[in-house]
Amino acid sequence: MSKQDTHFLNTFSMIIGLLIVVALMIFALARVVADRTQVKEVYEDPKYVASTEERIKPFVREAVAGKDNSAMQIEAAPAGPAIALAVPKDGPALYEAVCHTCHATGLAGAPKFGDHAAWAPRIAKGKAALYEHALKGFTGTAGVMPAKGGRTDLTDALIKAGVDYLVSKGQ
Repeated sequence: MSKQDTHFLNTFSMIIGLLIVVALMIFALARVVADRTQVKEVYEDPKYVASTEERIKPFVREAVAGKDNSAMQIEAAPAGPAIALAVPKDGPALYEAVCHTCHATGLAGAPKFGDHAAWAPRIAKGKAALYEHALKGFTGTAGVMPAKGGRTDLTDALIKAGVDYLVSKGQ
């Protein structure tokens, strides 16, 4: 090893050591500042502790044969807000509740409500075809009709009443 190499290694080692010392000093300073700015009372607050324990509790508990499992009780699932959609009573109410979303604006290629030109070719296929498309869904060249307009909870008779209402306004 030459004298220049030794001098380079000594200088390089000294610079690396100095950088490590500076980094440790910055780390220590950050710890001191953080200790003075973080409020320790927050971490001891019962509400904070309870919320933390709720978030980190295990998802499941296992019963072990031969052990006392009496503390493990079956808990009911939390009751969330149940959203029960209202069931329309007739064709016009069905249109307002469900069909209006697409047929009022022409969304997804739906023929607009009362648009005679758009409804004419569909009406020409007959009500049986319209009923089938409304009940089972249909993908055509101009758009998509989801089965029962996306409300599969509705009866076939109500869907047919909705089709009759749309057709009556589209003739």
